[in-house]
Amino acid sequence: MCCECNNILKAILVSIAIIFVIILVIVIINNQSDREMPNILVAIARNGDNTTLGTTTIRFSQNQIIEGTALSHQEGSDEININETGIYQISYQLFGVQDVTGTFNFNAILSVNNQALEDTFNESPVIRNSTSNRMTLTSTVILRLEAGDILKLNGVSIEDIRYDNARIDIEKIG
Repeated sequence: MCCECNNILKAILVSIAIIFVIILVIVIINNQSDREMPNILVAIARNGDNTTLGTTTIRFSQNQIIEGTALSHQEGSDEININETGIYQISYQLFGVQDVTGTFNFNAILSVNNQALEDTFNESPVIRNSTSNRMTLTSTVILRLEAGDILKLNGVSIEDIRYDNARIDIEKIG
């Protein structure tokens, strides 16, 4: 093979390699832009956020994580705004304290647009004559929510329960 043919062959191979790299970069960039950004909200309630005893909606004073635009929450509020229709996974922890020992029971329920969702009712066991006067309820549910919905976590009790701490983690999963 002549030297000129080798140079032409090398130029063709280099051109093919460059075209391949350009196509690969374009595919990677398109795949990254097609991927949905996560939509996550993590809100925290601390001691002093919820001073109402018994049945109340839980206020969250701190937004630990807000990613995406599907969810929003004003710190100090009990309302979590659903900005995009979709399927959401909601997990929470609600810490209840009664100042006196004895009968102790509290429950939690989620509400949407001030309507309690009965299928999210989470009931604690009744503690009687115990030295323990605190308990944590946890739950995870998946709900279909609509843009414009207002989600709330509610503590439910006929006893004088304080809700010193709470956490809610919400992710749009579909």
